[in-house]
Amino acid sequence: MVARLLVVDDDPHARDLLKRLLGPMGTVETASSPGEAMERIKAGPAFDLVMTDMAIPDPGDGLKVLQCSKEKQPDTPVIVVTAYGNIEGALDTIQSGAFDYLSKPFDVDAIVRHARRALEQKRLIEENRSLKQQVRQASLVGRSTALLEVFKQVARAAQSDVPVLITGETGTGKEMVARSLHQRSPRSTGPFIPVDCGAIAESLMESELFGHARGAFTGATGARRGVFEEANGGTIFLDEIGDVGPKIQSQLLRTLQEGEIRRVGESSPVKVDVRVVAATNKDLKVLVREGKFREDLLYRLDVVSLHLPPLRERREDIPALVEHFAGVHVRGGARPVVTPEAMQRLLSYDWPGNVRQLENIVARALALNATGVLAPGDFPAPIGDAVATRGPTGLSDDLPQLDELSRRYAQQVLQHAGGNKSEAARILGVDRKTLYKLLGPVGDE
Repeated sequence: MVARLLVVDDDPHARDLLKRLLGPMGTVETASSPGEAMERIKAGPAFDLVMTDMAIPDPGDGLKVLQCSKEKQPDTPVIVVTAYGNIEGALDTIQSGAFDYLSKPFDVDAIVRHARRALEQKRLIEENRSLKQQVRQASLVGRSTALLEVFKQVARAAQSDVPVLITGETGTGKEMVARSLHQRSPRSTGPFIPVDCGAIAESLMESELFGHARGAFTGATGARRGVFEEANGGTIFLDEIGDVGPKIQSQLLRTLQEGEIRRVGESSPVKVDVRVVAATNKDLKVLVREGKFREDLLYRLDVVSLHLPPLRERREDIPALVEHFAGVHVRGGARPVVTPEAMQRLLSYDWPGNVRQLENIVARALALNATGVLAPGDFPAPIGDAVATRGPTGLSDDLPQLDELSRRYAQQVLQHAGGNKSEAARILGVDRKTLYKLLGPVGDE
């Protein structure tokens, strides 16, 4: 994305000079007064750098621009330029939040140098925020004993560079664990590149992983780097490693042993510095016995083993996962409420698709329910019917009329609200009088 810079100075010659100096760094806008500058800042979007004269037209007016910028776009660095340079003024300006303080007449090299530093700081702030967001998204959610053991293993393994093999059923969160390993490792500032080995045709796998030279095969109109080179300095995640064929297995073994790859159509090796994390839902030892997977490659990949248990073996994590996914997929407003019976149905289901299936179910329910309260009827069969015959609140066993359905739903919300009718009415979006009508005789007891 092209950087946006704002130059503020009442001297047209100074504005033109700064615009020429800063032009190679991005799009430069100019303002001749504090008022004009503050209007631009308030209008948004945020600038990547503001460079303002201190005296426009009176000494100290540049501070107004600085204060407005820090209020409206706090991450944007502001460089203050003044013809009245002194140590006390510089300290006051820096303490007010300026990124830097420069004196006139302009030192062209200093202007460019300090502007580049300021833009780099803005970029690092944005990258850090993005990384923190990725960490939140990639955080492992749960409190079961089995998952806590995975947490500990991830923390230990993250600090080394050895290959890691993650096993577990489809949908248990193997890529999430791989991302967590990367983000907690010394390689966290490098790239993380996932590769779904099961989704790439065998004929294309070699070029995808290792790249190719121009003319290496029909259609190779130009040279191309593979994902191992793209991931240099970071982590490559080879998902469904059990699906790769014997040729690719041999090349992966060489890469792990020698730390180098060969592009298709080239004979010279290329050194790569990549940590390999692999994952599979298959038993690789069985594949080795069947002659479908190289034993020496398995030993190279399986230096550290992490096993993710299926969701049915850690049901105590389901409430925390539901809350997490509800927060991720809610369409604005307050976090959704899951009724006790709805949660019981989620706990009773065996989840063959594991965590991925649970997230899809929560996202679907929120997409189809605008009330903010998830009840058993919001889940598809068989989840919605999983315990329909286990209690008097089952809604599919006796096909009740609409009034009866409304009464039961209102009772569930009231129970969730701890018997507080005002809170139940708020959740349902009705007044207390309507709530009493929905509850029927029970509500008057």
